[in-house]
Amino acid sequence: MPPSQLFAIAWIGWIFTWAAASFWSGRTEKRLATGEVWAYRLSSLVGLILLSHFTARALGLRRMWHVGYNGAYLLALLTFGGIFFAWWARIHLGRLWSGSITRKEGHHVVDTGPYGLVRHPIYTGLLLAIMGTALIVAEFRALLAFAIVLAAFYLKARKEEAWLAREFGETFEGHAKQTGMFLPRFS
Repeated sequence: MPPSQLFAIAWIGWIFTWAAASFWSGRTEKRLATGEVWAYRLSSLVGLILLSHFTARALGLRRMWHVGYNGAYLLALLTFGGIFFAWWARIHLGRLWSGSITRKEGHHVVDTGPYGLVRHPIYTGLLLAIMGTALIVAEFRALLAFAIVLAAFYLKARKEEAWLAREFGETFEGHAKQTGMFLPRFS
């Protein structure tokens, strides 16, 4: 199977399964809706549009490097690995998951599974997947897309953490001291 088909399968599969899984989320008790949340969503959308195959055709850009078939398969593995890591985190959260900053019924700080490694493993997984895809695309627009999504995830994660600190106080702060935001803390 050509590497391009692997990337298409990874992302199309993720989009449909992620959307379908949103129906198993628990009842929302409280939602934080601000302009910053909408800025995160818009930035993420711009990043994903820049990364899409259709944008490449429209802009007619050339690759900055070539990774060959072996490199392409390794980057596909990174993309699938990132998606699987994000899925592990989402499954581990269970009914507490939300695409927005919300408090779910029975909400608590999750600090096990992938959340024992990093505070935002869904973002970590998606960033790894986007990085793999951006490196295979090898165009400036793909690197820009990764940077935009990274910035959007960082802003949303900061907003989530401020909210979690207000909601759960010392419990969340203790978890934050032991884990990194997107990368494991080795100390």
